[in-house]
Amino acid sequence: METFENLVRAEFAPETTHLNTAASALLPARAAAALQDAVRLRVEGRSLDPLYTDVEAARAAYARLAGVPVERVAAGATAALHTSLVAASLPPGAEVLTVEDDFTSVLNPFHTRGDLKVRAVPLERLADSVRPDTALVAVSAVQSADGRIAGLTALAEAARAHGARTYVDFSQAAGWLPMEAGAFDYSVAITYKWLLGPHGAAFLVVPEDLGDLPPVQASWVAAEHPWASCYGPVAELAHSARRFDSSPALFSYAGLRASLELVEEVGTDAVRAHDLNLAERFRAGLADLGRTPLPAPGSPIVSVPGLGHLQPELAAAGIQVSDRAGNLRASFHLYNTADDVDRLLDALSG
Repeated sequence: METFENLVRAEFAPETTHLNTAASALLPARAAAALQDAVRLRVEGRSLDPLYTDVEAARAAYARLAGVPVERVAAGATAALHTSLVAASLPPGAEVLTVEDDFTSVLNPFHTRGDLKVRAVPLERLADSVRPDTALVAVSAVQSADGRIAGLTALAEAARAHGARTYVDFSQAAGWLPMEAGAFDYSVAITYKWLLGPHGAAFLVVPEDLGDLPPVQASWVAAEHPWASCYGPVAELAHSARRFDSSPALFSYAGLRASLELVEEVGTDAVRAHDLNLAERFRAGLADLGRTPLPAPGSPIVSVPGLGHLQPELAAAGIQVSDRAGNLRASFHLYNTADDVDRLLDALSG
């Protein structure tokens, strides 16, 4: 624990009580320094080759966290972009099974196709709702609105039994919840939440055979030999998931490479234990106040019904939380402490 605390003290010095990781995390000092170094390359007119190296280092680090070979990982900018690739792979009339009120980036590309059958069910009924005619099941591993955790093992088994593909969004899970991305056909994660990265970077994991994804956004970076593919049609797409890359936001990946180094250094198990301890402290304090959060056992995201309207007042007091559908959403990460939890509880008790 001393190592954990020393790492956190060295990397974070927040000037607010930041309990809003589910929206965006604090940047560690090493990521901020990497961003400054990346900007300096542009300012001074030096080679950007180190930034392309950062993209590959970040890709490899994410592959390790996701438990898959790096050849299965594509790099992009947003979850919605990757969802669009999955949506484009489906034939007209295919059924996509989703969860009611899941995050929009997981859902909207399937709806905008206009020729897919999109069916939504409650999260707790997802695995039982897979049918023989279901082509794809799409779900967030952890629900953004309230922190509920999907039953991914049951889902994978049900999808396999019915021949359906699976698409899992780990955006609210990567960094604190162990990932087994190889258990699913496709998975995605943006990286500015529990992975501590800047905005503008996301990863897609695809099957070993690359699945049925059409590389509809393929540019020169998706080529097997990118720098030899800058002009004219790409003659040879990458033999790996890199064929689904979009041109990387180089500054973002420079910062992300440093952030992922910290995540690996601390370890997912240590992060999870720390975060869940704080979430349980908050839940216990809410009970003392006569408040009942929405049920989300084992999650670092805690949503309290009816208190979302307090978000501006709390922000003015230096406490950062979210208002989600009228609920006050607090979320905990490695830079938070018991004092942070108690400060929020004290504010709510008034």
